Parts: sequence; C-alpha cells; structure tokens
Amino acid sequence: MRKEWFAGWFDSPYYHVLYHNRNESEAEKFIDKLLEHVTPQYTQAEKAQLKVLDLACGKGRHSRYMASKSFDVTGLDLSRKSIKFAQKFESDNLSFFEHDMRKPFRIHYFDIILNLFTSFGYFDKEEDNLIALKNVSNGLKPNGIFILDYFNSEWVRATLTTDYHLIASDIDFHIHKNIKIGHVIKTIEFEADGKAYHFQEKVRLFTLHDFEALFEKAGLKIVEKFGDYQLHPFEEKTSHRLILQAIPS
Repeated sequence: MRKEWFAGWFDSPYYHVLYHNRNESEAEKFIDKLLEHVTPQYTQAEKAQLKVLDLACGKGRHSRYMASKSFDVTGLDLSRKSIKFAQKFESDNLSFFEHDMRKPFRIHYFDIILNLFTSFGYFDKEEDNLIALKNVSNGLKPNGIFILDYFNSEWVRATLTTDYHLIASDIDFHIHKNIKIGHVIKTIEFEADGKAYHFQEKVRLFTLHDFEALFEKAGLKIVEKFGDYQLHPFEEKTSHRLILQAIPS
C-alpha cells in the first residue's frame, strides 16, 4: 500500500526545520481570542472543567498553551515522533495520544474540539474527510463546539507563489507550488547531510460550499464564519483564512 504523504513528512526532522519560524505569538493570541469567544458563559472555575481536544496537535505546543490556561486538554496526532515528544509535557490536565482522526476516539466527551492551522484536507479518499468529521461530531457533547481553521481556498488560488527558496538551519529548501485537480501541491526539495530529499504536501482546496455540504453530512451545523485570526467576518474574495464554528446538528 502506498504511504500517505503526511505519514512520512510529519515524522521527518526536516519538517520541523522548515516550519520552525511559524509565528507562535500570533497563534497564542488567536487561541486566546477563540477560547474567549466560545466560553464567555463560563466562570474561570468552570473553564477548568471544560474538556478540549486539539485534533492534529503536532508536537503539542498549542495544547500545552491551552492547558496553561487551565483547560483540560487532550492532543491527538498521527505522527508517532511528535506525540512521543509531546508526552514529555503531560500533566494532570494535559495528555497526548498517537491517533488517526479517521478512527473514533471518545464519544460525546469533549466540550470543544479544535482543528487548527489547516490540519485537514490531507486525505486522498473523499470519504475519509467525511469519516473524520463524523468522528468530530460523535466526539462532541450535545452542546459542544467544533472550530475548524483552514486556509481560504479562493485567496490561495489568487495569491499562489509557484517557486521560491527558504533557508533554515543552513538548509536551502526549494519550494514549488501548483494547483492540480482541486488540490494545492507543494513540492519540497533540498540537500542535507550529503543526501538529496524530496517531499510533497497535498491539501484539498475546500471552499465554504464544500465544507457546508461535508458538515451537514457529518451532523454538524455551521453557526459562525470568520476570515482571520482576529475573528473578523469571512469574505470569500479577500479573507486569508476560513474559520468555521459548528455545533452538533
């Protein structure tokens, strides 16, 4: 069976080298704003009882940040190496598990499920996207909230840079992007330790209409749409992000 692209790339140390400079301050401000937006009805003591799932958590930086805010956080990711690293930071209100989102995890357990920073749309099979969202729906409590943060596909199409270089840790990464059959494909080539490497990222260009259809089939109802990390309203042509807030339908 052909290995899915993310299975090898996310476990590669060079993945973390390439993306080491992601803006963590911006991410933490976004998480703060997001959690404030969805939990205004709770006291601080009640927030500590809320169960939050960070779905596709990577090495757990954002899970750890949410746990520092007293939420009860679980992080899930497919990458064995990332989860092994994250488990070093486990505590009474923070736990990590290696897990594929296409498989059920806990049923009617979470108050909030977050899938952040375009951590969806990786699967080759269309039905796998729906299966993952059904698992989200089943994982939420009846009054739970799901947040999906994705790129705005219309913005990606309009602003795509096809070729560029990034240098990180003295490695020259050559990046090529193109759009093919409804996906944005990023090819990453570089040399390190005397060896040539070639990786590829392939992410589905889901539109708002696509998500509306998928969410409905999965038993999720979209209640709010945002277009950036400041939670301004979504504008199809100009927003950089598509951030959806949904509840079980």
